[in-house]
Amino acid sequence: MLQLQGLFDVPVEERLSNTWAMDLPIEDQPWSVGLIVGPSGAGKTTIARHLWPDHVTGPHTWSEDRSLVDDFPADMSIKDIVALLGAVGLSSPPAWLRPHRTLSTGEAFRASIARALAESGDLVVIDEFTSVVDRQVARVASHTIQKTVRRGGRQFVAVTCHYDVLEWLQPDWVLDVSTGSFEWRSVQPRPQLQLEIRPVDGQLWPVFARHHYLSSDLHRSSKKFAGFINGEPVAFLAYRHFQHPATRNLKMEHRLVVLPDYQGLGIGSRFSEWMGQRLYEQGFRYRSVSSHPALIAYRSASPRWRMIQGQKKLGTRSKHQWMHAQTLDPRRLGVVSFEYVAPRI
Repeated sequence: MLQLQGLFDVPVEERLSNTWAMDLPIEDQPWSVGLIVGPSGAGKTTIARHLWPDHVTGPHTWSEDRSLVDDFPADMSIKDIVALLGAVGLSSPPAWLRPHRTLSTGEAFRASIARALAESGDLVVIDEFTSVVDRQVARVASHTIQKTVRRGGRQFVAVTCHYDVLEWLQPDWVLDVSTGSFEWRSVQPRPQLQLEIRPVDGQLWPVFARHHYLSSDLHRSSKKFAGFINGEPVAFLAYRHFQHPATRNLKMEHRLVVLPDYQGLGIGSRFSEWMGQRLYEQGFRYRSVSSHPALIAYRSASPRWRMIQGQKKLGTRSKHQWMHAQTLDPRRLGVVSFEYVAPRI
């Protein structure tokens, strides 16, 4: 150390300490989401641990061989676990059934956020927020997380060196450690994404197949479409003609998949509605059968869908039996059938 001090002619004592003096008036008004941001080494973690020493979330221990849903608190119902995973954008049932170690980086990040929300109280503080994920995943996940926190009436603080999450996280306040500045913000709509939809052939299906919660098979006669953002495929939809004894103009949604990095933005729901409207204008009726909780919840509240057949009760089955019935068995219980309803002009 003395050699380095002499080499660089720097007073070491002054360089080994940092001092902050900043105003953080977060008790002046209600808030849900906060952001502490600044470059690496600026002191973000030190400040967060000083302010909320008992609320900064540490790393989780995950099982090597159990399914993801089994790593959540034992007193949580499967319904609550699935709802929480879907709320943070991890909406792929196959991922719910796999061990955490098999997840992609983006899926693992969302799972960690969901578990932090499950195991924490009203305040959750996440250090190194989005530091290990692709920036597209970071932005989309930020949007889904802030929606979940606000709907649950909780408080969430993200600590990160990445400024690009600001417009997607939409925090109520921001502390920029590099400048020592604090500001209250009003929540704004997230940045818009342009989804381009066009017909495709079956060659694109393998990109999406493993993320579908039923069979990976694709009906040969189905009509296939894909949604693209900035030229990148992010969603896939296929429909086929439905043989009905009394109705000849009925089309059935066959496959609907959104890649994990883009889940949580409502792309699947809007893609399905676009197809329903398109077919309606061609003189067809459009139906969709699903057991996915998020999709069922959205369609149940939407004026553009009419429920044809409702869910059966869960009963006393275990969560493993329920997950199997929901995701692997084509004759599964919990199925809900909807028909698209075109808006009145």
